[in-house]
Amino acid sequence: MSQNDRAKSLIVLRAIVKEYHLGKTFVPALQGVDLEVARGEFTVVMGPSGSGKSTLLNIIGCLDSPTSGTYQFDGQEVGNRDFDKLAELRNRKIGIIFQSFNLIPVLNVIENVEFPCLMRKDPETSSGLRERVLKLCEDVGLGPYLKHRPDELSGGQRQRVAIARALITHPELVLADEPTANLDSKTSEQIINLMQRLNQQMGVTFIFSTHDPRVMNHAKRVVYIADGKIVDHNPMVAA
Repeated sequence: MSQNDRAKSLIVLRAIVKEYHLGKTFVPALQGVDLEVARGEFTVVMGPSGSGKSTLLNIIGCLDSPTSGTYQFDGQEVGNRDFDKLAELRNRKIGIIFQSFNLIPVLNVIENVEFPCLMRKDPETSSGLRERVLKLCEDVGLGPYLKHRPDELSGGQRQRVAIARALITHPELVLADEPTANLDSKTSEQIINLMQRLNQQMGVTFIFSTHDPRVMNHAKRVVYIADGKIVDHNPMVAA
């Protein structure tokens, strides 16, 4: 990759190793992963259960740190940052859509979506934030459900709340771990189409981990991982 292409890379991973020690058991989750992701990509990481997909996303999302190797996000080394600085990076530049949604049960749709912005050290004015929240909720099809709490929503609606919450901070990157795992086929298609539209309209980089072959059809690049190693790249699977 040329120096000019490197300047376009949002994510650069080099020789990433992640090892876990569970008592006397040694688990090599990632074994020397090299990966670059350009700005605006819509990328799927595929592999069987236990292949290292979730571990890779956790490291990219600064939820976990590698045992060794280097990780640059937006041109800055992040592997040596402390917990508080990693949390600030996540809050400012990374949106995460969890498989189990991770919505706050006692908050309604509006409150769940605006929550990450309220956790910032320098929160914006409440009126400005609420205006953005309402527009984003409308954009993802949540207009009729703004006062609903999570237990009053379907799985697809809760996933839309999770998407809106991930986007409200104006992130440069959105990560989604198995985003269709808890959804039926029709809802899965709607959710992936929604994220693809947001990627095209907002220019946000999306990375999914999945073993669902249906998701692959929407990707611009598929990265295959097995036994903690990237075994293949397949660019431009779909336009």
